[in-house]
Amino acid sequence: MLYQLAEWLNFEGFSNLIRYQTFRAGITLLTALVIGLIIGPRFINMLRVRQGKGQPIREDGPQSHLAKRGTPTMGGLMIVTALLLSLLLWMDVTSHLLWACIVVTLGFGLIGFLDDYDKVTKYAHKGVPAKVRLAGEFVVAAVAAWLAVGETNLYVPVFSNLYVPLGPFYYLFAIFVIVGAGNAVNLTDGLDGLAIMPVIIAAGTFAIIAYLAGRVDYSSYLGIPHVKGAGELAIFCAAMMGAGLAFLWFNAPPAAVFMGDTGSLALGGALGVIAVAAHHEIVLAIVGGLFVMEAVSVIVQVAVYKRTGKRVFRMAPIHHHFEQLGWKESTVVIRFWIVSIVLALIGLATLKVR
Repeated sequence: MLYQLAEWLNFEGFSNLIRYQTFRAGITLLTALVIGLIIGPRFINMLRVRQGKGQPIREDGPQSHLAKRGTPTMGGLMIVTALLLSLLLWMDVTSHLLWACIVVTLGFGLIGFLDDYDKVTKYAHKGVPAKVRLAGEFVVAAVAAWLAVGETNLYVPVFSNLYVPLGPFYYLFAIFVIVGAGNAVNLTDGLDGLAIMPVIIAAGTFAIIAYLAGRVDYSSYLGIPHVKGAGELAIFCAAMMGAGLAFLWFNAPPAAVFMGDTGSLALGGALGVIAVAAHHEIVLAIVGGLFVMEAVSVIVQVAVYKRTGKRVFRMAPIHHHFEQLGWKESTVVIRFWIVSIVLALIGLATLKVR
């Protein structure tokens, strides 16, 4: 909105700063952070009053989690609100790539909200049936893919200009990436601060990648695909970072509020569509390797148990496995953060080793 105003003023005077995506990314991060910190206490109090018992805690999970009973969930509402308000303030509203991100954030956020609402009102773990939830996610992802996809080549990292032309099948691949990313982050969200910090790290990494992909000079020098308008995705990533940091303030152990499916699905799906729009889908699997590991642990556990009746892990997702081994919750969280930082650095390194 302010970008369009500055454009109307011909970017004269102070408004000239708004022309630069780096400035808008920085100010968007700060705006989202401030909004999140301001609205956070009000949201938490509202959720606590309305939810009563808070998020259901699994009886068969780590016994230390039973102390978390009564903690409200749906904190993702706070994240999405701060993210979108700051984004609408500083984004270029003509960017179709940003609107693709907004579609997924709102669509996945709504699906997650309905799932959380069902769990809270019934005080049960099932929520919305998995098939219904996945169907909704695929529809939202399809709309976002239609908005975000330009060319239909799958680029391979590390190698310059190496790509696989998928043609119309690329849309199916893009939908899979978006839905997969949303559910992978959702599975990671199980400990205080565990999911949100890796999301912030991934968003910061893709802010850099998107900005570079949007510049003809930098993308040509690095040998990465140039995507017209991709620099605007850095604004969205910055909004994710600011809103995520504000949420972490309240989600730090002991958490005053949980993200819930409302936040985890919205943020994961957003990362997926950003990777698709910037044509760095494989790099997302590297940068978000922690999310991949969490999702794979669940898939392996379920598949092996159905086939043999035995468990590979003491409990899935894998962060619970380490808890069952005797690791303290804070130890699991901080070590997983370290893993996320290392993976982000590896992901960024793929830009130069070409």
